[in-house]
Amino acid sequence: MRLLLSNLILLLFSISVFAQSSTNITGIVTDQSEMPLIGVTVFVKGTTSGTVTDIDGNYSIEALSNATLVYSFIGMKTQEIPVNNQTLINVSLLESTTGLDEVVVIGYGKMSVKDLTSSITTVKSEDLVKTPSGNVMQSLQGKVAGLQVISSGEPGKSPTIRLRGIGSYPGHDNEGPLYVVDGVFYDNIDFLNTADVESTSVLKDASAAAIYGVRAANGVVLIETKSGKRNQKAKINYNGYYGYQVAQNVLKMANAEQYTNMALESGSAADEQFILNAMQRYGRSRINPNVPNVNTDWYDEIMRTAAIQNHSLSVSGGNENATYSIGTSFFTQEGILNMKNEYERFNLRSKIDFQANEWFTIGGNVILSNSTKYEPESAAWNVAYFAVPIMPVYDELNTAASPTKYASAEDLGYRGGKNPFPTMDLSENRIRTKKVLANFYAKLDLIPKKLNFKTTYSQDFTSQEGRFVDLAYFVSTNFKRTDDSVQKNSQTTTNQTWDNILTYADSFGGHNLVLMAGSSYRDETWNYLSATGLNFPSGLEENWYISKSQSKPSDSVNDDGRKQYGMSYFGRMSYNFNNKYLLYGTMRADGSSKYQEKWGYFPTVGAGWVLSEENFMKDVELVDFLKFRASWGKLGNNKIAASDGANSTNVVTTAIDGVLVSGTTTSSTYSSLKWEVTEETNFGITTTLLANRLSVDADYYIRDTKNAVIDVTNPLIGGTVRRNAGEIRNSGFELALNWSDNITKDLKYSIGANFSTLKNEVRDLFGQPYIDGGQAEFRQRSIVGEPLLAFFGREVVGVYQNEAEVAADPVAVENGLAPGDLKYKDQNKDGKIDDDDRVVLGSYFPNFMYGANLGITYKNWEFTMNILGQTGNKILNRKRGELIWTNDGNLDADLAKNRWHGEGTSNKYPSSAGLRKGWNQKMSDYFVEDGSYFRIQNIQVAYNLRQKVVFGVKVPDARISFTADRPLTVFSYNGFNPEVENGIDTQTYPIPAVYTLGLNVNF
Repeated sequence: MRLLLSNLILLLFSISVFAQSSTNITGIVTDQSEMPLIGVTVFVKGTTSGTVTDIDGNYSIEALSNATLVYSFIGMKTQEIPVNNQTLINVSLLESTTGLDEVVVIGYGKMSVKDLTSSITTVKSEDLVKTPSGNVMQSLQGKVAGLQVISSGEPGKSPTIRLRGIGSYPGHDNEGPLYVVDGVFYDNIDFLNTADVESTSVLKDASAAAIYGVRAANGVVLIETKSGKRNQKAKINYNGYYGYQVAQNVLKMANAEQYTNMALESGSAADEQFILNAMQRYGRSRINPNVPNVNTDWYDEIMRTAAIQNHSLSVSGGNENATYSIGTSFFTQEGILNMKNEYERFNLRSKIDFQANEWFTIGGNVILSNSTKYEPESAAWNVAYFAVPIMPVYDELNTAASPTKYASAEDLGYRGGKNPFPTMDLSENRIRTKKVLANFYAKLDLIPKKLNFKTTYSQDFTSQEGRFVDLAYFVSTNFKRTDDSVQKNSQTTTNQTWDNILTYADSFGGHNLVLMAGSSYRDETWNYLSATGLNFPSGLEENWYISKSQSKPSDSVNDDGRKQYGMSYFGRMSYNFNNKYLLYGTMRADGSSKYQEKWGYFPTVGAGWVLSEENFMKDVELVDFLKFRASWGKLGNNKIAASDGANSTNVVTTAIDGVLVSGTTTSSTYSSLKWEVTEETNFGITTTLLANRLSVDADYYIRDTKNAVIDVTNPLIGGTVRRNAGEIRNSGFELALNWSDNITKDLKYSIGANFSTLKNEVRDLFGQPYIDGGQAEFRQRSIVGEPLLAFFGREVVGVYQNEAEVAADPVAVENGLAPGDLKYKDQNKDGKIDDDDRVVLGSYFPNFMYGANLGITYKNWEFTMNILGQTGNKILNRKRGELIWTNDGNLDADLAKNRWHGEGTSNKYPSSAGLRKGWNQKMSDYFVEDGSYFRIQNIQVAYNLRQKVVFGVKVPDARISFTADRPLTVFSYNGFNPEVENGIDTQTYPIPAVYTLGLNVNF
């Protein structure tokens, strides 16, 4: 009887369990517009059982009748719905407009936005891919407060990145941030395809970046690439575009008539004869017989419309235990300089994560990148600026020219050839780069959901081969290249990193705690070899080898290399109480073989107060979330060049009491360096208002670089040596605002803006009043209390207009000046103009940057627009200034039109004759111009094809877009563009507008 009863109870229990486990729930997940959402994760709370919605938003999942289903999707608010014996559950997800519940990547981990005490800005994939570019960082321009992205039009060249100014003495590649891609460290991410990026987080303050130690002093950019999702069927995605680059804001140069007038006004008999020679050789213009019958626009001749395209194909998915993402991409960009000038890149990538069991997970990702870049002859821009318009590109009368009948200004009497085409056409600069980027990890859950250990090995191997070919030519006597030459170089770089991380997370009562401790070993090796060969059979490319050269100069051989390694230990604590009081701290010890000070110790701390969680704020309907945060931290900087120098002994002979005595002196110029340390304090506010429609992030920071490496003058023995003796401060305010709302079910819009200020200031130079930079003719000077490398020269207050004004000024009389010469300000009121009257003329750092965006969605249509700009920065127009060495070349049309050529014609520009005087060629604000600009950065119109049926067949979801990138830039600077990385414009590659047609298809 007992046995029968036991079996009956067991049977009833089994039936009950079976009944509960056999419940099948189906449904559709949509957004607020009732459009199906693809890839929404649906899982049973408290289990690993889950699925994702298909292309129609449908899902099907097995669950107990008393279970709870969790629905989550990026950009949407997560919802939990009890099953309650239901078999059909349709869900409409709401947009997470504030993003406070989103998880962002931080150093060696992740954290909810609402728990952050640091200044971090995240940009999603959909905002990145709207910019047609070969570099991810270009897509961030104008989108992150405090981040300066300086573009380049040159194919394959990475933009210059500065985050919150410059903390080190510039000029040694020590300005850029650290890039961390899926946990791997890089100094450059030119290999990365933008379409492969899931999100980009910019860690701006020391508290956020310090966990990465000595490589993070200039900020950190964290990038996560796309991966598959669990329980997702294979998803195939194509993303591509094709378009053209068009030169914009082309600098207008003086035409033949303007140039002739300036030459005749110059008072130079030689220049007048050059004009006559041109008329004799090429004839007279029918419009104006006093002008040669040639009017060459050299910039128009050397530029072209250039193609750009990118194509990406990926497959991603997963099951209960694994996720995968595999893809390939091809990017190619022609240069607008009309020569062999282009860049192409082919990538393969894979990313796999596998949960072997409940406590062990392994994974990794590999990127193979193969690129070829043909660099431009950058001097072509400078030559074209000075090339005289009264000469053609080709001259049939120049029968001695070989291999092509190029024109030469020497045939008109000029000192140089002034034609960029021989060098452009007969040069080829090829760089082939191969990269293998690998990252593998293993993770052990020692205590489920509480304690885990993760070990990661990363390797970045780069092989680069350069071939620079210059073929011989003859155009005229001094305009020739005698030898064919080929220069080859080969360099390999290997970076290895091994990280071990132990993480503990726990919650008890209202306390939430995350502790992390880890170590990191790094090994960096670089090898370089180069040589040159002369006079090889140049007719065929297969002969362009050093082995086939007639001569191989031994002094051209260069063999170099270095090896550096380091070890680091670090820890982090993140704590909050009732999601109201936040505390965050890190400590890192970095050891390096690079400096005499082997170890550096860098702490940080951050705190936050979520004011909106307090009881007295519960009834404030205006405020949805309000958090005050503050942080402080120190970071070391290992981008400073390693210690160097030497001991020297010199024999000295001198007279003592009338007798010659010989002896020796010894000196040491060894730069015994220690860590350059960045110390930063940050205060911030994060808030959302008006039913989560408005979000605000504001920060004020002070970033001091202490022990900055500067050149210090050696007393007695002279010369300079590098020392940790300077202090540099960057400070500023940053504000980001975002508003989004739905007008109707079909019409939604969003508006965003960001602003940032910057003050760069030299605080200490080891007692030195200043350090000179630049050239003697174009002086820059770092002065205590002023920005780094500020432009330094005379201040122009006008132009002498007539003889009476000249005669009334003793300075003008003493220096033999004439009407049309510049008038400088006597700063010290001593009645003369000399070097003591030089002052700071401005800096290339902008003191105000801004960006804004507008997005409108109506049914299947999308419209987005981004703008940006900056003010306060100056640009040294070296092209004009180099008239010092090239005083018979052409000049820009603005100067030609507005030069002084009679009383009252100009109080800004000198006369044609004055341009050639040393007095007017002194460094002054005549050469230093305003670099402010406003730009419409990006406009995109897109149409989404969703749930379309053609001839009874459902077609894949697709997105068709038209993009205009940088279609309009407004500025006053007399150059192609105001984006000049170091503020000195000699031959800056123009930045084109880009127009593309794009297609994104999901299968």
